[in-house]
Amino acid sequence: MTRQLRLHLLNPNRPDEAFPPVEQAWDEPNGLLAVGGDLSLKRLVNAYQHGIFPWFGPREPIYWWSPDPRAVLYPKNIRITRSLRKSMRNKGYQIRFDQNFSSVVRACSAPRSYTNSTWITDDMHAAYCRLHLAGWAHSVEVYDETGMELIGGLYGVANGGVFCGESMFSRAPDTSKMALVALAYHLQAWGFALIDCQMANPYLMSMGAETITRAQFLKALNTHAYTSSKATWQIDPTIDLSRWEPDKA
Repeated sequence: MTRQLRLHLLNPNRPDEAFPPVEQAWDEPNGLLAVGGDLSLKRLVNAYQHGIFPWFGPREPIYWWSPDPRAVLYPKNIRITRSLRKSMRNKGYQIRFDQNFSSVVRACSAPRSYTNSTWITDDMHAAYCRLHLAGWAHSVEVYDETGMELIGGLYGVANGGVFCGESMFSRAPDTSKMALVALAYHLQAWGFALIDCQMANPYLMSMGAETITRAQFLKALNTHAYTSSKATWQIDPTIDLSRWEPDKA
């Protein structure tokens, strides 16, 4: 029997309404679950706690997703190439957390070389800044050797013991990779289980990401939902990331 596809319409005036079960998400496009609603703090937190995230383009309604399979990166499995270790050792770049969250999101919203559009709209930027002010969203920032110019980074949402990555950017070679390595090191030290990468792509897979089923992801999310995090969101000043061996930590 063919499954009847229905796209749930969310009420923008009810930020506390429940999402439909993620098992109702479409197979194509992969993971599309609902449309509409709003980007209020309450709805976004509820979405992430249920393995759902917003993703839509300019002049589009808000689309909500829960793909199957799900791309994840376990901190111990991150791949650090010899050339990346050399860059981290020799460039003299500075890495910080949460010093300029808004600028990181804005940098991530810049159109890429392969497109003139961006999915990080002004409304998305404002929504994630609210998440940051509420203590849910965090940024990893890479600065040049002077410590003045932001040249790479990423941001995402800390959801219990799972960090839900949203986007990253580079203005110099390897800087988004450095941000990801710094994030993985600290998440491992703080007891996080995994980084949610949402959708697989060649870049993330080259860094050690893998795919698991949606059911496996939701099980991990539920298992670690109330993990007592040791996260301070402060850089460990004693670590030399160029020498870090993730699988031996």
